Amino acid sequence: MSFPLLTATAVLPAIGAIATAAVPAAQRTAAKWLALLVSLGTLALAITVLVRFDPGGDRYQLTESHSWIADFGVRYELGVDGIAVALIALTALLIPFIILAGWHDADPLETGSKRWRPTQGFFALILAVEAMVIISFEATDVFLFYIFFEAMLIPMYFLIGGFGDRAHEHGEQVASTQRSYAAVKFLLYNLVGGLIMLAAVIGLYVVAGNFSLQEIAEARANGTLDMATSTERWLFLGFFFAFAVKAPLWPLHTWLPNAMGEATAPVAVLITAVVDKVGTFAMLRFCLQLFPEASKWATPAILVLALISIVYGALLAVGQRDMKRLIAYASISHFGFIIMGIFAMTSQGQSGATLYMVNHGISTAALMLVAGFLISRRGSRLIADYGGVQKVAPVLAGTFLIGGLATLSLPGLAPFVSEFLVLVGTFTRYPVIGIIATFGIVLAALYVLVLYQRTMTGPVKPEVSAMPDLRVRELVVVAPLVALLLFLGVYPKPLTDIVNPAVQQTMSDVQKKDPQPEVEAAK
Repeated sequence: MSFPLLTATAVLPAIGAIATAAVPAAQRTAAKWLALLVSLGTLALAITVLVRFDPGGDRYQLTESHSWIADFGVRYELGVDGIAVALIALTALLIPFIILAGWHDADPLETGSKRWRPTQGFFALILAVEAMVIISFEATDVFLFYIFFEAMLIPMYFLIGGFGDRAHEHGEQVASTQRSYAAVKFLLYNLVGGLIMLAAVIGLYVVAGNFSLQEIAEARANGTLDMATSTERWLFLGFFFAFAVKAPLWPLHTWLPNAMGEATAPVAVLITAVVDKVGTFAMLRFCLQLFPEASKWATPAILVLALISIVYGALLAVGQRDMKRLIAYASISHFGFIIMGIFAMTSQGQSGATLYMVNHGISTAALMLVAGFLISRRGSRLIADYGGVQKVAPVLAGTFLIGGLATLSLPGLAPFVSEFLVLVGTFTRYPVIGIIATFGIVLAALYVLVLYQRTMTGPVKPEVSAMPDLRVRELVVVAPLVALLLFLGVYPKPLTDIVNPAVQQTMSDVQKKDPQPEVEAAK
């Protein structure tokens, strides 16, 4: 048998999570280093997957298939296409930076505090989330995907509720209450979505007789599995609802600002740059492939919801006083662009949406982690508590600016390519939607530049006058992310070469072709 590379990529962080949790309580530093080494090992395996993947080969590669629950047709089936490979690489890349950025976030609180932050548990939970996200990207059995799609909620619940941000204007007691509220809200929203999806998964089994994505899709394509129109639409809605909660899409988004605001900055990155990508990825892999006709039927409504997310998220970001909640609402706007690109049903739109998933992960990680470093120095998330930071910490201010400019999709930085493709792909089929969506770009420039102006420029406030610049560990976190933003901004071809064949196959699933440009006949 060939080496089960996909299994190893998911199992290594799972084993690392168990080992990290088992480190003796007094050996906190050893637990941190173990978690970091495991994450680097997972990154090495993800790079191996990336290298071994052939964009011109079969749709699903490095496949594994074993009988699991034979009586119910459940199999342990894994396989990756270009979209999954790109997102696995993103996940494995970000986790080491998340661990480094959160190096001291779970250390014991001050002497005499009644609360103890179990360091080992914090890093073990991060590795557990990584394992579950990676196997969700790899699973080609619908039931297997569902198990890990839901299971990742458990470690995320404890990361949000048990390891919240220490910078809170109303004190520890209020902060603890708000963390608990944010964690419960996150869990309930996603559990409701998951339960509705479970009903749809069962319905799919009743109709198809198995859970294999590839077998069901092939049967749909060759006509051996004929779903009634109403059945397909109900099943699609069951799957889409769960993915829209995870993504999140307006009006199912309200858990995200609470969760990101109350979590530590590294955990906030884990939420929006890693976990939420499972929702948009699953729209491409499951909604469009399993239910092509229903996907086309629902497209107009979904595009309207995506457009509302773009404008609504950006407008609320403009009015935020809390730095982390501003980034959360900006992410809601960006997820609107991703979903709009997916359901524009053009190759440019879907390629742009996939690139947006990757580039948004990198840009949000850069901005949120630098914001976290800033907040840890001042002890406040409120924008009004800052001013003149660029005069006392120029490197911190410079990296914060680059992260912000990437968030507003400045040309030359990676998100610009993604946003441009999404808008072009949408405009060619839905010009009105594409035109209105560009308003989100204007609002993005407003909230990012105002945020920078209020925190980094102007007179130096006394509270930030002694603020230190980025330390070596923090530079190790931020510098590679900035380099990636620049590299993919000027040369996205390595990523597009991997993604485009999978996008073309998805377009074939829904039997859509790109609109031909209208050219007036020469007179």
